[in-house]
Amino acid sequence: MGFITKALASVVLASVATGCAVQQPYDYTAFKESNPRSILVLPPANSSPDVLASESVFSQVTRPLAESGYYVFPVAMVSETFKANGITDPDETHLVNLNKLNEIFGPDAVLYLTVEDYGTSYQVIQSDSRVTVQAKLIDAKTGKHLWEGSATASSTEQSSSSANPIALLLQAAINQIINTTTNRSHSIAQISNHRLLHASSPNGLLYGPRSEHYGKK
Repeated sequence: MGFITKALASVVLASVATGCAVQQPYDYTAFKESNPRSILVLPPANSSPDVLASESVFSQVTRPLAESGYYVFPVAMVSETFKANGITDPDETHLVNLNKLNEIFGPDAVLYLTVEDYGTSYQVIQSDSRVTVQAKLIDAKTGKHLWEGSATASSTEQSSSSANPIALLLQAAINQIINTTTNRSHSIAQISNHRLLHASSPNGLLYGPRSEHYGKK
């Protein structure tokens, strides 16, 4: 019994240690020194198999950043500017050097996004629309790394598995059809973007100078 007790204690301590490590506060030193007021969001790179992912996520980035106190360059204008310069692939926009971005847009910081997961999948007794986005914020003048983060949202977060298994199978099939035909992932992307880009999120962006919460986080 003594051995089992010690083993369990070790597991608990390891879990506590892991939990503490995950919840360490983010180091905002570089962010505060840079103190960006305007953010240029580049069209998201897409690592998911869904061709709609980049456009869907990109179209919904302005609100959480604006609500957090930043001026955000209009995404439609940014997209058209790249196209006018012969860059139509979102992944290629991430290769444009900072000097060129400064020359064209003149932002304080540049936000690089990557869509890691986007779409609806059928998982036996449930249909899951899931969106995962990663972000990296860079000082536009110095290239210094200011912040990075990742967020996921899923349509199954509020689901319950207590119903009859047969009913669950039927419901999953129905949800799969509905989620796919209505592009449910687009609405899930809005949740993911908010979790990732709103300054109220733990270890998220700091509030910008246009926010009443500026300097309080």
